[in-house]
Amino acid sequence: MTTFDKRGKSFEAKYAHDQETLFKIGARRNKLLGQWMAGELGLDGADAEAYAKAVIISDFEKPGDEDVFEKVWADVQSKGLSLSEDQVRKQMKDLLETARDQVTSES
Repeated sequence: MTTFDKRGKSFEAKYAHDQETLFKIGARRNKLLGQWMAGELGLDGADAEAYAKAVIISDFEKPGDEDVFEKVWADVQSKGLSLSEDQVRKQMKDLLETARDQVTSES
């Protein structure tokens, strides 16, 4: 194997690792968001965990984060909670940072 080939394999491995890390961060953020929202909805125990899983799964509907927001926002509206779109989006942003810190500290 040439140096060029080794270098290419190294870049591929780093890219795969980075993508896996980004996926873990996103999934962790979605779980944290689901747990937060479950609290806002008055859910606890198994119901709260089921809701958090539903938020995680909602991320697979469309590329990006909008599908997660739409799921949570629909629940906010259906329950008549006094949260604004900005509050939910800020919570998503803040929890992304929390998730990044958690995932990178675990590595």
